[in-house]
Amino acid sequence: MIDTPSQPGPSAAPGQPLAELNDGTGDGLSETLISSETVYRGHFLHARHDRVRLPDGREASREYVVHPGAVMVVPLLPDGRLVMERQFRYPVGMTMIEFPAGKFDPGEGALACAQRELREETGYVARRWARAGLMHPVIGYATERIEVWFADELTLGERHLDDGEFLDVFTATQQELEGWMRDGLLTDAKTIVGMMWLRQWRAGVWPLDWQAV
Repeated sequence: MIDTPSQPGPSAAPGQPLAELNDGTGDGLSETLISSETVYRGHFLHARHDRVRLPDGREASREYVVHPGAVMVVPLLPDGRLVMERQFRYPVGMTMIEFPAGKFDPGEGALACAQRELREETGYVARRWARAGLMHPVIGYATERIEVWFADELTLGERHLDDGEFLDVFTATQQELEGWMRDGLLTDAKTIVGMMWLRQWRAGVWPLDWQAV
């Protein structure tokens, strides 16, 4: 089936440089979409095979996974500890240490997604939220983008995990998490980015714009 890519990944029409989707300008590196084919469509992800025109005029193939996008939450407790999760991740066959995170539901806004995922996975509800920024964790083969949010003034309630979802919730200090990163016990890329943002914010280098909800 030949069609045009769906959001949130590349959505240029044939003949439009993909780089123009970012800021409206070309940089001499743009690849122009010729055609796009969905080769696999799953419940969560689907894969595409595209033909593109390179900057020198030649053609090439691009294969990538379309992801709906996600949020990650850095939840802060009054004593400075952080709310964390342990979850088995089947593709790597390991139980990973992570910040709470989850994918967007159709039509869902970023803050609403962050609030829902934090509540469902950990039971915590936050009175203050701040959007830190955006990351693209796997730019070589997927459209996935993750918004990074901070949550503060937490109140603990009841968890509501998805069917078939199993995870442990625990708390840890920044120092403990940094030690686990150093020792190779914490290797999840999005959580490492969250730790970088946390360090910069606590050092007063990257301020956050908090909002009460």
